[in-house]
Amino acid sequence: MSCPDCFRGQIHEGETKGKVIKHYGFDTYVSEPPNGTTPKGIIVVIPDAFGWAFPNNRILADTYAEKGGFKVYLPDFMNGHAAPVSMLFSMQTALAPGNLFSRFIAAVQTILAAVPFFIRCAPGRTYPGVKGFFEQLRKEEGQALPIGAAGFCWGGKHTVTLAHGAEINGQPLIDAGFTGHPSLLSLPSDVEKIKRPVSFACAEDDNQISLKQAEQIKAIVTAFPEPYKGELRVYQKTGHGFAVRADLKVPDVAAQAAAAEDQAIAWFTSHFSTAT
Repeated sequence: MSCPDCFRGQIHEGETKGKVIKHYGFDTYVSEPPNGTTPKGIIVVIPDAFGWAFPNNRILADTYAEKGGFKVYLPDFMNGHAAPVSMLFSMQTALAPGNLFSRFIAAVQTILAAVPFFIRCAPGRTYPGVKGFFEQLRKEEGQALPIGAAGFCWGGKHTVTLAHGAEINGQPLIDAGFTGHPSLLSLPSDVEKIKRPVSFACAEDDNQISLKQAEQIKAIVTAFPEPYKGELRVYQKTGHGFAVRADLKVPDVAAQAAAAEDQAIAWFTSHFSTAT
């Protein structure tokens, strides 16, 4: 996740509707369907670099709960070491035209914040905790409800890894996955190992996954046998992070972000209805 776009974007406005609990060892934001509706299934959001407390990620969790009818968990898989929100502003200053000294200071601030994040939140270091959460979730709640993982940027790597077929007591940890503009994937090997259905939402302009790589991913996942056949959509005129940190004041960009939300909801709704 070395691209500048991993730390760029807008903070969304809105009132969050969920609550914070301690769940399977992690501080967790949880959002449930409105009006006491029985959930169709459980979605675990594995967030971008800004983590579980970032307003955008909590608003997205609420959207999945309200529009999709899912119970949604957003755990602190980064154990308090998410990238600080101040990076959004320092990155913006560092990349904008203007005073060279101000840009230099902002660049240094960005690097000083990014390095600890990369060290503390490396996928190899954090995946055991992610896997443990899903193991407990499957044992405790996943007997009655299907489980999905929705990963963005940093979280996309974990979602794809979970889809490689990890099990607990003979049951898969996830029934389906969705990922928006994933980072840190080893291509094509990470995709070739997939054993659960995954839906990809990719940006047209993304140095984490080029258009050529997106076509490669699409060819692989759509050729899988039906139990874990996947899909991939490319969103035109978008960049890395559009599904989480889009500037919603720009109508076209907001529409693409909303379409990615609908893609995820439709994917989980379809696969949860057939999950055993």
